[in-house]
Amino acid sequence: MELLAEQKRCLDCLVSSIEQLGGRVDIPKLEQIAELIIQTMRGPWRYFHTSEHIFEVGGSVDPIEVLAALFHDLVYVQVDQGVSFNISSALCPFVKEVRSQLVIRDETELPDDAMYQLVASVFGFIPGKTLSPFGGQNEFLSAVIAAKSLEPFLPASTIAEITACIEATIPFRPVSPTGLSAIELLYQRLVSINRDFNLGWNPAEIVELVKRAVRLANRDVENFASRNSSNFLDNTWNLMPETNHELTNVNSYTVAGYRRSLQKMEGFLNFLKPELVFQQFMQEPDDETYANLIARTRKNIEVAKLYLGVKLITIAILEALSYRLGRDIPLSTMMGELRTPGFKTSVLEDYLPNRQSAYPLESQLQREVLDLLEIGRNQESRYDIKNSPVSTFIIKSIGFAETENFLKKAQEFFADPTSSEEFLSYCAPDVIETITSGVMKLFDSRKTALGKVKLVHQTVS
Repeated sequence: MELLAEQKRCLDCLVSSIEQLGGRVDIPKLEQIAELIIQTMRGPWRYFHTSEHIFEVGGSVDPIEVLAALFHDLVYVQVDQGVSFNISSALCPFVKEVRSQLVIRDETELPDDAMYQLVASVFGFIPGKTLSPFGGQNEFLSAVIAAKSLEPFLPASTIAEITACIEATIPFRPVSPTGLSAIELLYQRLVSINRDFNLGWNPAEIVELVKRAVRLANRDVENFASRNSSNFLDNTWNLMPETNHELTNVNSYTVAGYRRSLQKMEGFLNFLKPELVFQQFMQEPDDETYANLIARTRKNIEVAKLYLGVKLITIAILEALSYRLGRDIPLSTMMGELRTPGFKTSVLEDYLPNRQSAYPLESQLQREVLDLLEIGRNQESRYDIKNSPVSTFIIKSIGFAETENFLKKAQEFFADPTSSEEFLSYCAPDVIETITSGVMKLFDSRKTALGKVKLVHQTVS
């Protein structure tokens, strides 16, 4: 029922937008496109880049933005572990796989296809180019499908505008060696494309269509500038299972698997510069709005880095302890299963003391992170609880001042698992003893539960 409702919503967006743009509407064919989009966006590993996301990014005002958003995440190779069978046939004439990488076909192999040439020109991609997952691969392939899907309904100039919006959603691009931003380079290419493809735009129209592309691209990453850092972390937790598929196996993913997902996200945020998240072109957005976006992004990244750092320290302790049992131990073995309605199961937090902070908080950042650990993010996720009771116990015991050195030791342990006992010896003994005792009590509770089952069986017999 939900699937049909989403397909209907997508179809309505397609029909309404094409009508507003004066295009040709063919309901049966547009129904097929709507089904293609929604089926793809509902892939098994889509947690953040879902159909709801494309509706939010597109808004409801500008038909070009609406159409660009519907297609902009259609291809997401890292998340879907390849290209969906349903859309691969549209891409095969233009792209091939070479040594597990996607490559644009050589000029002699490419068909004489004006619409493809238009998309490639907007992106500045040439025949033979190896596509990079972090350099526009997904956006380019999504734009190719958008162009070929919409070719029967809209003129080339309109499809070029849609393509420009999709190109602008390539995230986190630094300034080029010539000192130009990605969006300024897009503007330059559009000036050339207007001439080469005879699209009929005047200079003012080119500026406006680039501004539109900036609006869409900034809406695509607006969660980075959330006014509430908890909302930003909610989205972060939705992103992690998209590229760490082990997390989708609730209650069976390993301690190391969960740790690797935290490591990836923490490493990404440490690398990311706030200035690369949002784009600006000729006062779109204006300077004050842009500065506020960057400031909120910087603050959210700082909160997330400290939060993830504490979570990594916690998982390091649990992983080191789990090595006393074996390798690839499920996290649920060490912490208990995620609780579900109607079932009462013991979890590690049941056996940890409610400790007061041993060290005073020194900043608003520390206070906010402690609240996020203790009270929790806004939303539960399918694979994790929203609060972090074990992390709360640890940070109240050791204080935030120790996290930087502690995290370095944890990273050394992650690089050399044989140093697990050495890492544990670095930790505060009372913390390790309390957590170890808690895990043992958790095991005892399982033993007791099994004994009750046996007793009931004997009584019935």
